Amino acid sequence: MTDPQRAPDPEDELLLEVRGAVKTFPGVRALSDMRLDLRAGEVLALVGENGAGKSTLMKVLTGVHRPDTGEFRYLGRPLRVSGPLDAARQGLAIIHQELNLIPALTVAQNIFLRRENPAAGLFTRPRDLESRTKDLLERLGMDLDPSARAEDLTVAQQQMVEIAKALSFDARVLVMDEPTAALNETEAGALHTLIRDFVTPRTGVVFISHRMEELRGLADRVQVIRDGDYVDDFPMAGATLDEVVTKMVGRPVTTGRARAPRDAQSDREDRPVLLSVEHLRSEPLVRDVSFELREGEILGFAGLMGAGRTETARALIGSLPRQGGEVRLRGRPVAFRSPAQAARAGIGYLPEDRKRLGLMLESSVLANMELSSLGSRFQRAGLVRRADARRAAEEQASALRIRTPHLEQPIKNLSGGNQQKAVIGRWLMRESDVLIFDEPTRGIDVGAKEEIHSLLEDLAAQGRSLIVISSELPEVLRLAHRVVVMAEGRVAGVLDAGDADPESVMRLAAVEEAPGHPRAADPDPAPERGRTDASATTEGHR
Repeated sequence: MTDPQRAPDPEDELLLEVRGAVKTFPGVRALSDMRLDLRAGEVLALVGENGAGKSTLMKVLTGVHRPDTGEFRYLGRPLRVSGPLDAARQGLAIIHQELNLIPALTVAQNIFLRRENPAAGLFTRPRDLESRTKDLLERLGMDLDPSARAEDLTVAQQQMVEIAKALSFDARVLVMDEPTAALNETEAGALHTLIRDFVTPRTGVVFISHRMEELRGLADRVQVIRDGDYVDDFPMAGATLDEVVTKMVGRPVTTGRARAPRDAQSDREDRPVLLSVEHLRSEPLVRDVSFELREGEILGFAGLMGAGRTETARALIGSLPRQGGEVRLRGRPVAFRSPAQAARAGIGYLPEDRKRLGLMLESSVLANMELSSLGSRFQRAGLVRRADARRAAEEQASALRIRTPHLEQPIKNLSGGNQQKAVIGRWLMRESDVLIFDEPTRGIDVGAKEEIHSLLEDLAAQGRSLIVISSELPEVLRLAHRVVVMAEGRVAGVLDAGDADPESVMRLAAVEEAPGHPRAADPDPAPERGRTDASATTEGHR
């Protein structure tokens, strides 16, 4: 078990060594003379801004990308891998930031893909595969159904499958790229326990994360990289958060800024209700949800995995079918059948799964950012003012510090965090009255996260109404005027900012049944038909 206060011993076995790594893509030099050392028995935190080269380095190590130059050694020998599966078979497993599951396959099939038991011949009985998977999941303490299809899982559950797949190999080195980005604090804590159990005098972990506080309690040593270059490495013990962040961005940055002053609850109650939701139901994960969103308010949604937060947002905008309940926008009943209708009515939605629901990966950064605005804000007399749209996109790209050589760059070439910022910029360009941000800072570095938090607070100050769904409880508490806590598909309670703290939120989130909401059949016999496919959400951006 790793001790996060243990200073690394130079005599520990060197598991992984990188020297002089260089990798370029069209228009981008992702790695420039990069170096890295990982010793046995340690958790090495690898930190840097979005686009610094962290994910690229890991993909080079595991054969996803071929380096231009560089020396790579594993267990003292030259490292040569043909791809991630080959790397894992050699004992170097990776959990990528972006999920790589096959949606139509089950949990068991995804975990053991291309590793079915050869003793079974050409065919493997599903029951045998599920039994092996069940044993693995129980050993890891993961509550997943081996027979469930990946496409039916939440993002957090899919991340758990990726983790289980990586740990199913007899790995000496485990590379984890933002593994807790989709997990709440309870789930992240369980993962930390798995990591500590994994680390022995013969194994090591490279852990990439933008959650600085989790690194303090997990990592033995931290390595900082910036703009594709090695900057420094030092023991985690004794390092301050501001020191780490300053090295990351190359300038002084003050983190943990005090929360902006909140209006008194009585003052907010005088503001008009912009969005009202009563007894919303979209089975199986949204059973009875009611709340009000007032003008200029940030309403935070908190809860454990499976509580129904994301599904509530998707049912609200017509991306999931609605079986009951009433939604009022500016006092008028609305029943959106697609995200496009919601967008036209002034409700913007930033999805939790940006790759599947939020991006056109083959298109440019500009095309993705202007997608929701060309038919509205930048259209006059039937004509689209493309120059104005480009100017607005350039302003947002600069404000959000999106790292791209130009806006015509295909968005698939950007890092995950920069892709996320482009989606945020899209909805800031549209100037919608109601903005729903589902995990707005997932995969985004500390400096950019502070900027986005400030942007959201500024939007609320300008009179916009925001719903922020986040698995990071400190983020919800930092931003929200009120916190809606969900459990079992229901609202367990609503806390004013002055009364919300981690203990009060988790006390509500952890109940087996949300109080005051018995399981009763909704009398509404006319379920609505909503769009549920990925293209529906993209359509909503038009």
